[in-house]
Amino acid sequence: MPSQHFHRQQHRGFTLVEIMVALAILALVAGLALPTYTDYVTRSRVPPALSALTSYATRLEQFYQDNGSYGAGGCGSGMTAPTAEKFTLSCSLTNGGQGFLATATGESGSQVAGFSYTIDGQGNRRTTAHPKASGLPMTCWT
Repeated sequence: MPSQHFHRQQHRGFTLVEIMVALAILALVAGLALPTYTDYVTRSRVPPALSALTSYATRLEQFYQDNGSYGAGGCGSGMTAPTAEKFTLSCSLTNGGQGFLATATGESGSQVAGFSYTIDGQGNRRTTAHPKASGLPMTCWT
């Protein structure tokens, strides 16, 4: 009688337990990485707004040199404010057109909602609203 060898079939693939462990590790890594990434994206949107605000203040200073005031009825008398993604830039005249206050405010419903920065005609920079800051307004941009 010929000897019969019984070969066990080898299955390839993953068991349910292995898949569940891999998913648990993936969920843990995603849970830790996602808030950090979101915070990074939020922080990356602030510098362009501050740059636009500085540019706006520089243009207003040039307007002042040419006209002897920052405007009449509006900052720069019709000068359009620069744009910054997810921020709204605005300006108001102070001291009868001899001063200004330019503001960059994070758009509501966006990642930068709750952020607000200002610069005035004297070059004073302030953080007037920041979701993670206390002791506002601060005399710097954070």
